[in-house]
Amino acid sequence: MEIFEIANKIKENGGNLYLVGGAVRDKLLGKEVHDEDYCVTGITSEEFESIFPEAHLRGKFFGVYDIDKKEFAMARKEKKTGKGHKQFDIETRRDITIEEDLKRRDITINSIAEEVLTGKLIDPFNGTKDIENKKIKATSNSFMEDPLRVYRVARFAASLDFDVEGNTIDMMKDLKGELNTLSKERVFTEFRKALETKKPSKFFDVLRKANVLDVHFKEIYDLIGSIQPEKYHPEGDSYNHTMIVVDHATELTSDIKIRFSALVHDLGKGVTPKDMLPHHYGHDEKGVKLVENLGNRIGVPKAWIKCGKMSAKEHMRGGIFNKMTPAKQVDFITRVSKSMLGLDGMKIVVMCDKWRGETPPDDIRFDVIGKEILEKINGNYIKEKYNVKDEKQIGELLRNKRIELVKSIENKNKLI
Repeated sequence: MEIFEIANKIKENGGNLYLVGGAVRDKLLGKEVHDEDYCVTGITSEEFESIFPEAHLRGKFFGVYDIDKKEFAMARKEKKTGKGHKQFDIETRRDITIEEDLKRRDITINSIAEEVLTGKLIDPFNGTKDIENKKIKATSNSFMEDPLRVYRVARFAASLDFDVEGNTIDMMKDLKGELNTLSKERVFTEFRKALETKKPSKFFDVLRKANVLDVHFKEIYDLIGSIQPEKYHPEGDSYNHTMIVVDHATELTSDIKIRFSALVHDLGKGVTPKDMLPHHYGHDEKGVKLVENLGNRIGVPKAWIKCGKMSAKEHMRGGIFNKMTPAKQVDFITRVSKSMLGLDGMKIVVMCDKWRGETPPDDIRFDVIGKEILEKINGNYIKEKYNVKDEKQIGELLRNKRIELVKSIENKNKLI
């Protein structure tokens, strides 16, 4: 059923239909609209069901319906009755206006409606102006009713590259005590969406500004003030370095596991004793457990955690690969190639870690060398060439022949 046909039927029965939320925002931003959510005013849920018997009801506490993969909700008011994001009294009535429905929404850029039949914008909270000014503002004091909005604001700041105005930052600070009431699934969803943006650093910067970064992202918070040798890290402390690395990773890959691995590669620097600074001896080993702690706290998939742990443990060796002995190079290639991160993923992490200036480094080649020796010298090659079946002997020959091949590759490169 076409949306104008639906809107006309609602109009004939004394109601009105509005496109709301992210769809309106994205239209104003010139972005493609993926999900269409609609708000119905002037009629009850029972009347809506009578008009559209094919509508599929979902939602336990208030009327939300699906028709042809579009979502229709009755205009409603909400009143918080306890801590967290689940305890609300929800009210749907015929006389609730579109303005009242918009008022309960999180931020002004999401509190704009478009009347379906006329195309008229309903914008009581100046969301259009905030889009023009690239500002994120809480719609009203109802922002305080849902702590998840803290992470949604940070995520929108990252996805849109907007700034968050001061009063909204203050509201986020005041919600800090309720953040632990959120399920790890909800926190992870916002975190994942932030990593999918072009500038994930903004997500963490906003949380830092609101003084809430330490609640679910303590390992990243601990990087603040963890200074590094200025010769190698003119960008500042370990937090600044990490933010630059994760943003660079978004330029090189859309693989979310690799982006996560770039984010967590230096977590070990957050626990370096102060008397050791600016050096961070052993941070690679220390970081492995911290990746696991962070991942488990916010419900990161196990595959991400495995990649992140490999990144933390091996990125330093990847950075000095050209200086290692052929034996250590082969061992590094063998370990990384067997991991979920793989040689290609590790290369991206190392490139972002060593990135200085406008372009990524072009001297990271362990992936090329690794693929060559893995392809040329494998188990079948050893079995056929040396006619051996003992697994231990095969393993030793495999390693030794790969070391010989690495040496020959290096000698050939020297001649070139």
